Amino acid sequence: MIVNKKMMIVAVAGVILNLGFLLGGVQSVRFDLQSGHTKCIAEDIKANSMTVGKYSIVNPNDGYPIPDTHKVTVRVTSAYGNSYHYADHVDSGQFSFAAAEAGDYMACFWVMDHKPPVMLTIDFDWKTGVAAKDWSKVAKKGHVDVMELELKKLYDTVTSIHEEMYYLRERKKKCRSLTEQQTQEWHG
Repeated sequence: MIVNKKMMIVAVAGVILNLGFLLGGVQSVRFDLQSGHTKCIAEDIKANSMTVGKYSIVNPNDGYPIPDTHKVTVRVTSAYGNSYHYADHVDSGQFSFAAAEAGDYMACFWVMDHKPPVMLTIDFDWKTGVAAKDWSKVAKKGHVDVMELELKKLYDTVTSIHEEMYYLRERKKKCRSLTEQQTQEWHG
């Protein structure tokens, strides 16, 4: 009976951990970008959430340096236009910040125009919330055993789910209020 309870606790903890990683945003993409064009990727991030990202140009000529034509300009901004990262004419980079305000954050990639046009392939990894934490450093710093680390992860995941529920509840209230206001204006 005790073994079954332990197995049940482990199963529930696994489900909670998986849900937490689904709620903590993780975007890992590889995309092509032609010179002279821009491509933006948006992520809805709640206030005070940690976010980290890294990007790199895929070298078209393995074993040789990346050509000068394969450089990109990157800017990460909030929904209100606040700039969180800017890099000009680079082949790789990374950023991290705690979101000051909730909303859609944009990472935009731009390649200078070349004749003839050049096609770049970019690897981009963007993590937010619980997924943005570097758990290996937490374990090294605290010298904690494996089970304690897993409990810390679960606690952070549950906290993140709880915060996400309140965040979504507040957004729902705002949407409902706006809908009611617009309905009153229409039927005025």
